Amino acid sequence: MLLIVAHNPTGGRADRRTAITALIVGALGLLACGKSQPGGAAQEVELLNVSYDPTRELWRDLNEKFIAAYEKESGTKVTLKQSHGGSSTQARAVIDGLEADVVTLASYLDTDAISKKGLIQPNWIDKLPSRSLPYTSTVIFVVRRGNPKGIKDWPDLIKPGVEVITPNPKTSGNGYLSFFSAWGSVVLRGGSRDDAIQYVTQLYKQVPVLDSGARGATTTFVQKKLGDVHLAWENEAHLEVREAKGELELVYPPISIRAEPHVAIVDGNVDRKNTRKAAEAYLKFAYTAEGQEIAAKHFYRPTNEAILKKHAATFPELRLFAITEIAKDFPDAHKQFVGEGGVFDTIYSPKK
Repeated sequence: MLLIVAHNPTGGRADRRTAITALIVGALGLLACGKSQPGGAAQEVELLNVSYDPTRELWRDLNEKFIAAYEKESGTKVTLKQSHGGSSTQARAVIDGLEADVVTLASYLDTDAISKKGLIQPNWIDKLPSRSLPYTSTVIFVVRRGNPKGIKDWPDLIKPGVEVITPNPKTSGNGYLSFFSAWGSVVLRGGSRDDAIQYVTQLYKQVPVLDSGARGATTTFVQKKLGDVHLAWENEAHLEVREAKGELELVYPPISIRAEPHVAIVDGNVDRKNTRKAAEAYLKFAYTAEGQEIAAKHFYRPTNEAILKKHAATFPELRLFAITEIAKDFPDAHKQFVGEGGVFDTIYSPKK
């Protein structure tokens, strides 16, 4: 079952938050916990994976393989449900009561926000291999066939006449990672803070609409055919190009951010629902050779170095910078750049 979270883009933030939470909690409030069946029948467990916008296809494939493997290994039948939306919006929904067993969100920021509310243990990042990263990603460009605007690098995005599609950095992981990438493309190549402010100010003047999440931005660019370039997750970019059948092309800029979509158990929920064993096995499956191959198939960079090397032709090399190269850490980057009163708030005025 795939649950897609929707919200009213014209309402206020508080109204949207309330509506989202009411919708999801109401729909999933009766989500079954682990339960034994009478007569010695197989145990059944339901898990909810709350994820960010463009991971639907990845986790659908992982779910199918995990369900079969886990039943064979343990005798337990697992039903997996997915919820997708802008990463920050998804984190807020979990904080407000959405009973996720696991979260597979866009970055440390959103998972740690849930941890700070007591639902995830403070040392969550060390619970799984590779700092709870079964895969990494980055932000690249998608352009129209023939690349008519000649877009090859970040400075090209602010050429006169170029329209840029990117989601809202205040609600979307893709959105804030694109902002961080744009900022880093300036300050890590010799530019000053003032240069970076000038650059992002012009960049967002050339964004005709800010969708709330990555998949919404994809729809705007691909289906509505708005914009000349889409700043997309690497996996989403490949999916767009494949489905466009020659109408779109990939462009890898020389530099972009190393995106880290951590995964975590929601301890407060799994302990209450008695689903910890299955939830832990589920996330660990993403680290198996089979899970890593599925990640690569969907254009996520596996953290298993041998499997990543095997797929080197799929993942071109570029300068992937760490968040610590432009800020102290992710929370500091969020506060500086996209938090309340941060750089984005000072440079962006919504289109009338």
